[in-house]
Amino acid sequence: MSLEWIIKIVSENGPMFLRGAGITLVIAIVGTIIGSIIGLLIGVIRTIPIPERGIKKIFLKIINAILFAYIEFFRGTPMIVQAMVIYYGSALAFGYDMDRFYAAIFIVSINTGAYMSEIVRGGIVSIDKGQFEAAQAIGMNHFQTMFTIIIPQVIRNILPATGNEFVINIKDTSVLNVISVSELYFQTKSIAGNNFRYFESFFVACIIYFVMTFTVTRILRLIERKLDGPDNYILMGNQMQVETAEDKLVREKNSDGNRV
Repeated sequence: MSLEWIIKIVSENGPMFLRGAGITLVIAIVGTIIGSIIGLLIGVIRTIPIPERGIKKIFLKIINAILFAYIEFFRGTPMIVQAMVIYYGSALAFGYDMDRFYAAIFIVSINTGAYMSEIVRGGIVSIDKGQFEAAQAIGMNHFQTMFTIIIPQVIRNILPATGNEFVINIKDTSVLNVISVSELYFQTKSIAGNNFRYFESFFVACIIYFVMTFTVTRILRLIERKLDGPDNYILMGNQMQVETAEDKLVREKNSDGNRV
C-alpha cells in the first residue's frame, strides 16, 4: 500500500528529508537576502540622473550598460544552465574548484539580484517625483535622497514581490541538484533510488515543499500587516492617533447625541 510505504519512507529517511529541507531553506534565505541587497544597489545606481556631458556621463553610461547586460543575461537564461556554466566553467576556465554549497548560494544570489533590481527600479519610479524635488531643494544628493527618503518606502512597496521571489527560490533550489548540492530534491532522488518507490518518496518531498512555502507566505503576510499599522486612525490637532474600540464607541454616541 502507498500509505504504508509513505510512513515507512518517512520513518526510515526522516533525517535525510530534514537535512535536505534545511539546506534548501538556508540557500533560499541567504540567496534572497544577498540578491535583494544586490537589487537595491543596482536599482539606486540605475536611477542616478545622467548629466548632459562630461566624464561622469560616459562613466554612468558604461556602468548602466554593464548592469543592463547582467540583468538581461540572468533574467533570460534558466538557473539550471547558469549553475552548470558557473560551477563547471569556473573549474575549466580558471582552475578554481568551487564548494558546491557556496556555489549554490552564489548562483541563487546573482539570479535573484537580476530580478530584484528591476523590482526595485519599478518601486523607485513609482515614488512621487515631488519627493525627489523636495530632497534636492534642501541640498540632498542622490544617495542621501535614496537611503533617507525613497528606499524605506520602496522596501514596503516591494515586500510582496520580495516574498514571492523567496518562495520561488525555495522551489528553484531543486535545479541545483545538477551540481550535486544536497538540497531536498537531491536527497529525495537518493532516497527514491534506494527504495525504488518514486511516487511515495517525491510525494513526501512535495508535502515538505508545500509546508515551507505556505509557512513563509503566512509569515510575510504578518510582516506586511505589521508594517501597514492599524486600520483606524483619527486626526486630533496636528497628531495622528490610533482610534481604539472605546474611542470609536464614544465618538458614535456623541454623534448620535448631536443628531438628536
